[in-house]
Amino acid sequence: MEQSVYIAGVGVISGIGTNVAGHLAAFERGEAGMADITLFDSIHQHDRPVAEVKLTDEELIARTGLSTHNSRTALLSLVSAKEAVADAGIPGFNELRTGFVSANTVGGMDKSEEFFVDFLADNSKGKLRNVFDHECGSMTEIVADQLGISDFMTTISTACSSSANAIFYGARLIKNDILDVVVAGGADALTKFTLNGFNTLMILDKDLCKPFDEHREGLNLGEGAGYVVLVSEQVAKTLKKPVYCKLSGYNNSNDAYHQTASSPDGTGSYLAMKKALKKSGLKPSDIDYINLHGTGTPNNDSAEGTAVKRLFQPDFPPMSSTKSFTGHTLGASGGVEAVFSVLAIKHGIIYPNLRFKTQMHEVPFEPETKFQKGKHIKHVMSNSFGFGGNCTSLIFSAV
Repeated sequence: MEQSVYIAGVGVISGIGTNVAGHLAAFERGEAGMADITLFDSIHQHDRPVAEVKLTDEELIARTGLSTHNSRTALLSLVSAKEAVADAGIPGFNELRTGFVSANTVGGMDKSEEFFVDFLADNSKGKLRNVFDHECGSMTEIVADQLGISDFMTTISTACSSSANAIFYGARLIKNDILDVVVAGGADALTKFTLNGFNTLMILDKDLCKPFDEHREGLNLGEGAGYVVLVSEQVAKTLKKPVYCKLSGYNNSNDAYHQTASSPDGTGSYLAMKKALKKSGLKPSDIDYINLHGTGTPNNDSAEGTAVKRLFQPDFPPMSSTKSFTGHTLGASGGVEAVFSVLAIKHGIIYPNLRFKTQMHEVPFEPETKFQKGKHIKHVMSNSFGFGGNCTSLIFSAV
């Protein structure tokens, strides 16, 4: 019989908090993280709200102990991963077969942008160390080294489903007896390149985003990192505190419809959710809460909503998009929202979908709008759907 994989620790940083406790408080207060851009100069400084982590690079460096030439992506990753490892408190952590599976999409782009400001003005200028660790894989190597993990490391970059894919790949490594412990999730920092790219696609909202609202106009970008510590059954038995839950189901499906748009009928979304349920041995009626991908773009929410309708109708579980708080953290979103899903089980939380007013015409359900705590939450589905139709659903279950 296939062994279970448990979540022993969680860590998160985003525009609404710098640790798990800060996020729980922000959710309960209903405080979103969006505001004007402060990290870099942009013509969109005051007309495209973003959800920045409320720490400067200098403050992140002081917290992590990394050197000043490291990218913001690596800094965010290390803050969150260290919190998750500390939370897990695994005895003999360094003596176990341990891996780090981390996702990102932007790499060290922020430092590269700094380099080109000087280089384009004078091609004899610019600090080469700012482009040395540009690629996505460098972020993983830097953080794995700081965590003391050398048995296994790899980087996943599948757009907005990246860190959800990292989590279930980590689970498979444990299930196949390759590793005992995997720190899995992802990170992404805001950059000019990302902001300008999404603006070119014309999918940024000039106001605060309204996921799953009939009058939604686009997404707000965010940044952050989220990691879970996955452990085998054997390691779970050695822990000094109970595990949070288990990862009971997962699937990645691709509708291959368009480079940046979801298929109108939500084929990839539907298959990801359906097959994750099959993997878990659960029925749609068993799901107590869905953390929607819910970016706030007309195409994404319509496609996801259509898929949810097809799979869950006529009885819909409570659902909401936490991107109404954190913005869309891109490659980090699957990890960030996996942490929220785990916390939903532990604390019985249903998160509110901020700024929702009008039900979408194509679906017969509405997202939750009030923060609820102390509910009986046994099974949570978390959706992460990326560019190119790369769709992933994770299911977390109480033990």
